[in-house]
Amino acid sequence: MTMMRGGRGGGPPQKAISFGPSLKRILGLMAPDKLRITLVVIMAAISVGLSVVAPKILGNATDIIFDGVVGKMLGQFPAGTTKAQAVAALHAQGQGQLADMLNAMNVVPGQGMDLAALGQVLVIVLSLYIAAFFFNWGQGFVTTGIVQRAMYRLRRDIEAKLDRLPMSHFQEESRGDVLSRVTNDIDNFSQTLNQTLTQILIAVLTVCGVLAMMFSISPLLAGISLVTVPIIAVITIMIAKRSQVQFAAQWKSTGELNGHVEEMFTGHEIVKAFGQQKQAIEKFRVSNDSLYESSAKAQFISGIIMPSTNFISNLNYVVVAVLGGIQVAQGVLTIGSVQAFIQYSRQFSQPMAQIASMINLLQSGVASAERVFDLLDATEQTPDHVPAAKLAKPKGRVVFDHVNFGYKPGEPLIKDLSLVAEPGETVAIVGPTGAGKTTLVNLLMRFYEIDSGTITVDGVNTAHLSRDDLRSQFGMVLQDAWLFGGTIRENLAYGKLGATEEEIVEAAVATHVDHFVRSLPDGYDTVLADDGGGLSQGQRQLMTIARAWIANPGILILDEATSSVDTRTEVMIRQAMNKLRANRTSFVIAHRLSTIRDADLILVMDSGRIIEQGSHDVLLAHRGFYYDLYMSQFGDPMVEEVSRA
Repeated sequence: MTMMRGGRGGGPPQKAISFGPSLKRILGLMAPDKLRITLVVIMAAISVGLSVVAPKILGNATDIIFDGVVGKMLGQFPAGTTKAQAVAALHAQGQGQLADMLNAMNVVPGQGMDLAALGQVLVIVLSLYIAAFFFNWGQGFVTTGIVQRAMYRLRRDIEAKLDRLPMSHFQEESRGDVLSRVTNDIDNFSQTLNQTLTQILIAVLTVCGVLAMMFSISPLLAGISLVTVPIIAVITIMIAKRSQVQFAAQWKSTGELNGHVEEMFTGHEIVKAFGQQKQAIEKFRVSNDSLYESSAKAQFISGIIMPSTNFISNLNYVVVAVLGGIQVAQGVLTIGSVQAFIQYSRQFSQPMAQIASMINLLQSGVASAERVFDLLDATEQTPDHVPAAKLAKPKGRVVFDHVNFGYKPGEPLIKDLSLVAEPGETVAIVGPTGAGKTTLVNLLMRFYEIDSGTITVDGVNTAHLSRDDLRSQFGMVLQDAWLFGGTIRENLAYGKLGATEEEIVEAAVATHVDHFVRSLPDGYDTVLADDGGGLSQGQRQLMTIARAWIANPGILILDEATSSVDTRTEVMIRQAMNKLRANRTSFVIAHRLSTIRDADLILVMDSGRIIEQGSHDVLLAHRGFYYDLYMSQFGDPMVEEVSRA
């Protein structure tokens, strides 16, 4: 089992790197939809405007009803008495407060409700709310499209970015954490935008519109309501600062947990074989506890925002109701105006509370966005040379000229290495573990960039070729057989786009795949699970060899290609490989020296250097490192020669 790197996958809770710039960058993702965003703003403004105007008009309905009720109550006055006369009479009777309230009303003594006017007002209000609904629905529909297109572009950019990242990035980062960034973090980011983008826009517009209407009704009551704004803002900021740290920790813990689960799932057989279930479960428990703790803290702390802001809003509601009632009694406002103001007060506090409650969603989304942006900003591999050289029909002459390379600065692995592989030659590379054998072919494929020296193919510097063009000239069979979820036919054809059925079967027969494939119930249509589940390791290895056969590359690389097959199968594979290697340059990395004794050139590596080179017989006669390595496997050359015969 490998241990996960601390870094991004775990570590102590950290604050989001840069909330403001990250938020700006998030909005930048939607820049291609500027026209649609403008349409969203317009529709949202119209929807909010209609919704904001409606309560004031509805207040007129209340006034009509109340005026009718009061008018009927003033039936003691003679018919034809005007409001002014009734007010004067009430003052004369010592009912000054009632007279002042009556003076502020549109009442006719003795006359009841104006049902026609009331119906007209209600129709107008209903029309406003229906229109507001459709504009609100329209902006929500357009916003969903904007967000999904932005996420589409983000996923596309992430996919392209992964192709441009150097191999070292995936060695340093946990695969589970990278997957978590590409899946969980992007999904959380998408949900955050969907849930908060238009809501925050509508909330801000509502606050502005409602505030304007409140001032038009009563500057005094509006000023009192405004006092709650800084109080709510201070409470929200204080709580948000604490929850922001936990949201960042939550998504880091999610990446760590995913990394552990992916690691244990991939190596579950090894975990069981070495009895490490308890340790794996314990590590999962620690990571899960960390995620639980950070998630619980983030949700609890951010959850305090809503009740805190509601408490302040309720206090404001009480104050407005009391003072509004006093102003009605004093004749400063009508009861309909106070009703509208109280409704506006609720409308004013509601979006404030919504904005406060959405802060936790926004923080969670920004924390995820920063992890995605961190991946997008990761250092990329060296760009391809422009203009790139071309290899039309490679002959296969490969030259390493004084090549130096190290995975870490100051720690060289390949040191001043030079070699020449002539067209059609089979070059075998042997040596102890860690000698640099696999590194050599990784440099040839430009999975890593060399520190100094040159590597050429047919006289063309590989650094001047595009990576795609260079790698298209090679076929690789690695020690780790990789198969993907799909049919056997699809896995074999992976080596060549548009491979025909005849080519697939020919390659399968030549590499001894055909016989076991036809024994399966669905033959070549048998669906494999990820990593070729259901097949033995040897069968998976044979399939990767068949895949290389179909690709028909100009240069072949075999990295321990027969390490997972039995001796009898190895003999058959050697025969197939001899056909495959015919007339093409081949590099063979092997620990079993029996597989490379027919090689044209054998390179013996140790500590990043070629210490011996020559044919099998020449190296044995030299009685050097290769001889000792050979003797450690076979003991007596004569015994092995007899077995060959």
